[in-house]
Amino acid sequence: MPVVATNTAANSALRFLNYNSSQASGSVSKLASGSRIVKASDDAAGLAIGTRLNADVTALTQAGINASQGASVVQVADGGLSRIADVLQRMKALAAQSLSGVPTNTERGFIDAEFQQLVGEITDIATTTRFNGATLLGVSAAGAPAAATADYFVGTDVTDTITVDFNDLVAAPGAVTNFAAPALFAGVAQSVGTGTAAGVAMAAIDVAINTVSEARATAGALISRFEFRGQQISTSLENIDAAKSAIMDVDLAAEQSKLVSNQVLVQAAVSAVSQANQIPQSLLRVLQ
Repeated sequence: MPVVATNTAANSALRFLNYNSSQASGSVSKLASGSRIVKASDDAAGLAIGTRLNADVTALTQAGINASQGASVVQVADGGLSRIADVLQRMKALAAQSLSGVPTNTERGFIDAEFQQLVGEITDIATTTRFNGATLLGVSAAGAPAAATADYFVGTDVTDTITVDFNDLVAAPGAVTNFAAPALFAGVAQSVGTGTAAGVAMAAIDVAINTVSEARATAGALISRFEFRGQQISTSLENIDAAKSAIMDVDLAAEQSKLVSNQVLVQAAVSAVSQANQIPQSLLRVLQ
């Protein structure tokens, strides 16, 4: 029915113009942000999942750093143990030299002078092997706390930890409590000033070498665990990022095609509104 009081055609064309304009604006926002979900109404479920995945990525990124730091701490301890092992090897050579029938007790005294310096160096190495102010080898200098059990967070859940007890580095053979010379040699006086003393020292050095070797094996196992966990975290990060991208990231080609289509519809709606606005003018001619 022809009427001039209500322009139904113009109202309908305007409604489509507003809708198509809104769709085009949404496509522009997605293309500009690179995200498929600009507002919650775009995909409420996808937004919830993507936000959770993004939180996991954040936690795993720090967990990877934690794993690397944990390995570094144990490597510092292993470095100290390695130097103690080198000192023990030299001490064993000096004990073997003293056990020979060639040197006299006077010359054994000269050998023992170096030997005693090395005994003191073992204690110094154990005391000065520190990380972030904490001594790692079970004995601390004045004012330096000894490292104890530490939990390293290496996942996304509060239970995802690797526990390092630095007391475990003190291995079973010598039943020692730290790697300072008195404990490492189980209280046996160390001297190569005589052949008899050199024999006692040789036996104690062999036990100490076994203790340090087992401690280094424990440290190596911990380092290997941290390294494998770091690799697992890297793999998880890659896969979670891929999953998050599939949910959150915009498909540029598809969204660009949608934008072009909406722009054409906007132009068509603008033309339709213009044509609809001319209808009442045409009807007025009936009155002429």
